Amino acid sequence: MCAELSLDDHAHTAYDTTVASGGFRLTRQRREVYEALLETRDHPSAVQVFMRAQKRMPTISLATVYNCLETLTQVGLVRQVNFDRGPSRFCPNAHPHGHFMCTRCHHVHDVDVPDAAALSRVWQLPNNYVVTQSEFSLRGLCPECVVAANDAE
Repeated sequence: MCAELSLDDHAHTAYDTTVASGGFRLTRQRREVYEALLETRDHPSAVQVFMRAQKRMPTISLATVYNCLETLTQVGLVRQVNFDRGPSRFCPNAHPHGHFMCTRCHHVHDVDVPDAAALSRVWQLPNNYVVTQSEFSLRGLCPECVVAANDAE
C-alpha cells in the first residue's frame, strides 16, 4: 500500500482541470470521493470509499459515490480494478501499472511496469503488433501472508 496522500494545490489544479475538461461539473461530492481514494491508496471498493467519504460528508449517499467513481474513471483520474467475481476496486494511480492481489488477505498492491515499447519486447507478440495500453493482474501471497503461512506449517 502507498502512503497516505491528500490533494495539495497542484493536485487540486490537476483534478479541477481533468474533471472540467471531461465536461463535468466540479462538485464537492466528486472532490470528497477523490480525496477518500487518495487518503490511503489501498484499492478500496465503492462501499469502502462511501464509508470514508461519509465521515467528512455525512449526507453523501452510496449512489452518489458510485456516480462519482464512474465519472472519475471516465475522465481517467481513477482506474477500476476487477479480480474474479469480487467487487470492483478503485485505484487513483494514473501511472502505467498492474496489480497484485494477495489470495489470502485480499490486499491489492500496485506493480510497476515498463513502458509499452518494453512490453512489446517482453511479450512474444505476433509480427507488427504494437502495445498501446496494458492491463494485468497477478495473484499470490504478500510477504506478511507468506510468513503467516510458514508459521502455520
